[in-house]
Formats: sequence, C-alpha cells, structure tokens
Amino acid sequence: MDDEPNGPFKVFPSDLHDHLRPFFADIAEEVVRAIRTEIPEYARPTDDTYMHVVHQGVEHALQGFLERMAKPDTDWEPVKATYLRIGRGEAEEGRSLDSFQSALRLGARVTWRRVNALVDAELLPREVLAALGEALFLHLDEMAAATTAGYTEARLHAAGELQQRRSRLIDLLTADPPASAEAISDLAHSARWPVPRALAVVAVDQGSRPGAVRPIVPAEFLARFDVQPAVLVVPDPDGPGRARAVAGALHGLRAAMGPTVALQEGARSWRWATEALDLARRGILPGAEPVRCQDHLATLLLFRDEALVDAMAERRLGPLVEMRSPQRERLAETLLSWLQCGHNASEVAARLAVHPQTVRYRMRQLDELFGDQLHDPAAQFEMQLALRALTLRTAAESR
Repeated sequence: MDDEPNGPFKVFPSDLHDHLRPFFADIAEEVVRAIRTEIPEYARPTDDTYMHVVHQGVEHALQGFLERMAKPDTDWEPVKATYLRIGRGEAEEGRSLDSFQSALRLGARVTWRRVNALVDAELLPREVLAALGEALFLHLDEMAAATTAGYTEARLHAAGELQQRRSRLIDLLTADPPASAEAISDLAHSARWPVPRALAVVAVDQGSRPGAVRPIVPAEFLARFDVQPAVLVVPDPDGPGRARAVAGALHGLRAAMGPTVALQEGARSWRWATEALDLARRGILPGAEPVRCQDHLATLLLFRDEALVDAMAERRLGPLVEMRSPQRERLAETLLSWLQCGHNASEVAARLAVHPQTVRYRMRQLDELFGDQLHDPAAQFEMQLALRALTLRTAAESR
C-alpha cells in the first residue's frame, strides 16, 4: 500500500468515478439487503426511521468512496467526523460495535463482488481492479477506525457520567441527615443501580497494601476509590455469596464492613465501618480480612469514647497501676479471667495454664488491693470493661 493516506486513489484514470457512479445506486441497494439479511441487529423492516439511517450510512460510504476517486486530495476530516458521529450513535443506542464492523466488512465484500462483475462484463478496465481493491479496503479501514474512535469516546464519556452519578448516589446513601427515599430512588435509576431492600457500607484502607491496583468489585456494588478511606456500598449484604464477594474483591486490603441497615440508614453503617477500620489500623481489631462490625459490637462500644474508659479504669483499677510490671500484668490477667469465668478458680487456672493454688494466691492479693469493691457487682462490671480495653490495647501495642 502507498505510504500516503490517499495513495491508491491517485492512480485511477481521471474519469473512472464517472464510469462507476451509475452503478452505485444498485450496489447500495444490494449492500442494504445483505446487511438486513445477514446481520440480525439490523433486521428492522418495520422501523422506517432505522432503515433510513442504514440506507443513509451505506450511501454515504459509497459516495465518499467516489468522491475520493474524483479528488484524491479531498480533505478526509469531514468524512471522518461523520463516522465518529456514527460510532457515538452506536454507543448511545447501547449496541456492540461488532455488528457495525460486520456491516462494514459485508458492504465492502458486496461492493468488491459487484465491481468484479463490472470488470468481467467489460464495463470497467481490468487494469484498475487491483487499485480499486486496495482503495476500497483502505476506505473500509479508515471508516472502521473513525467509527471505533467515536464509539470508544462515547463509551468513555458515558462511563464517566455514570460513575459521577454513582459517586453522588454514594454521598446520598451515606448522608446525615438521610436523604428522602424518593431522591435516592431517582438518582439510583439514573445511575442504573437497582434499589435494594437493605445495604451495608464498607470502609477500605487503600494505603494498607503498597502499590495495590484498584480492586475489581462486582458490578452491583457502588464504589469510590478516589477518597480515603475508599467507600463500597454492598446491596442486600446478607444475601447468598455477598460476604465472599466482598472478601474476594478486597483481598489483602484492610477494610471494615458496617452493619446491614435500611436504605436511608447508610450513614450509620458508614460511621460504624470507619470506626472499625480505625481500630483495625491500630491492631485492636484484626485486619487480615474485612472486619464485620456485627462480630465486634462490644469492642466498638467499648472504644467509642476512650476517655470515658480511661476514667473508668482510673477509678476501678487504680491499685493495679501502682504495682510494678510484670506482677501488674499477671494480676490484671487473673482478675479479668476471674470475672469472665464467674469467680471459678479452676476455670481460671485452666484458662491461664497455672495451678489453681496460684489463682487463689493471686486472688488473695487482689482482695487486699480492692477490698469490698471486688465483691460489688457494679464495680466488677466496670472492672471487666476497663480490663478488656487494657488487654486489647496491650495486645495491639505488642504487635
């Protein structure tokens, strides 16, 4: 092929296009019939508007070919713009570009067959046949390239608009105070998101896996990865396979999944998820797999106001603070186990892997330290809360 874009068109006799023009109306009709017959996507005989568009597209392609034969240096840009529009139109109609590209190839084959027949009938000189074939398929390639460019541009634009709507929908679903059900439904419709009965919001720490690529999430999830923490809205999270889908999509990323809530309570699910994610960052909650808030409600409650927990610890565990380590840690561990095991020394001994006599000795020390409050149910409850918080913090700091 000639290196110049219009090279093959420059070798034709100057009057060749005039010889071809009278045959092109019949060729156009045959191309349209072939397209309607062989490509199901274009078989709409009762749709006059659609068939007019098909006719127009075929005629435009053939007339463009003739014009390039008549004037090889014709500016290709206006013709290219036409096929860019066609590509955009195919995307906006929601069709795959495969059918259009098949129509182009079919049109080229029919045209080439008819041109060969004209040569066989000695209505065209045989010496131009090779150049005609080269020019015809160059024209086809350029039309296909322009159509693909327009199609891709439209798809990218549509995807960008759809993502913007979905991002706004995430904001609406997690808004506090909540948006109205009507507002959510309207935006969900324009974002092509089926409104679920319930949802859960996931907070994702994108910085927890260096160099990580953006996760691929199921199409029915809403996602924003342009914020930190990233947000994932999971529809009907208690449905079959949902937990597995979340874990699979976020594998290796630190994340926390808020509770299942009604459509207008997304703010609560998001708030709990971000609080759980913060605790996972600190090591207080496990971070290997997505944390499910519903599995850690007591810990979330305990760390909701840490200053309050510190005040409770200062009031109820003061005598332990004055002791030296490691005796302080041993007594704290024993006291927590004693409270959790219902004051049963044997169970405490089994849990701590020590002799029951050791437990009794430590409990006598604790009784001397705390006196009556060790037997006060209210004090025992607050001690257990404070010790639980202390244990979780210590474990996190040691990791």
